[in-house]
Amino acid sequence: MPEGTALIGISTTGRAIAVDLDAESPHVLVCTASGGGSTTVLRSLTAQFLHQGAHALVLDHRRISHLWAKALPTVTHRGNTAGIHDALVGLADELRRRNDLAADQLADVPRLIVAMDSANGAMRRLARYWETSPQKDDPKTSPAITALEEALWAGRAARVHVILDGTPQTSALGAAAHELFATVILARCTADTWQRLASIAGPAPDQRRSPQGRVHVVQQGDAHETQAIWMTDADVVNWLTDPEDHGS
Repeated sequence: MPEGTALIGISTTGRAIAVDLDAESPHVLVCTASGGGSTTVLRSLTAQFLHQGAHALVLDHRRISHLWAKALPTVTHRGNTAGIHDALVGLADELRRRNDLAADQLADVPRLIVAMDSANGAMRRLARYWETSPQKDDPKTSPAITALEEALWAGRAARVHVILDGTPQTSALGAAAHELFATVILARCTADTWQRLASIAGPAPDQRRSPQGRVHVVQQGDAHETQAIWMTDADVVNWLTDPEDHGS
């Protein structure tokens, strides 16, 4: 795939379904029920961008979903709440630094992928963490959550892209945050979730009996039933570290 583009999978009509971070979709939203494959989608998309030379910040508040990320030099993996908080605060500094660069300078800076698994749970923990730690004159809202919101709104210009597993909540990311995800990947979601995130693509399909790895990719008002790429932790690490590993 061209730089900045990653294959999501192959549609049931045989079409390659991809996401282009520069042309149409600076960020990707993945929303699935338990067992719907969101972790695998995050892993496969992040791996493809890493293969193209990007760096990644992987936020894994369950601590076990993305252990592959610990084995790679261009990936920063954070699992505990304090570590995720500090990483996002650092992301805000990096975003400002990149936005201060001239266009020719920014072109030489690696693309940065922020992959956040189980985002709803992570943000609840971040909010509680901040409630127990602020000092006098500190902002009421967690600066980590504010940094994530800034990355969504200003990331495209800074070559910073968010792949978020969860449902954007008004209280956490702002009422219009979901509008920034031009690619939405849904699997085994409820009709209510479909209505909120993909109503433009028509009525919700029956996803209760979808085969493993089958998702609906919503782009530009169309929903494509797609068999997503399936990459294990070992597949990703081998592919990214061993150029002779043609099997992966």
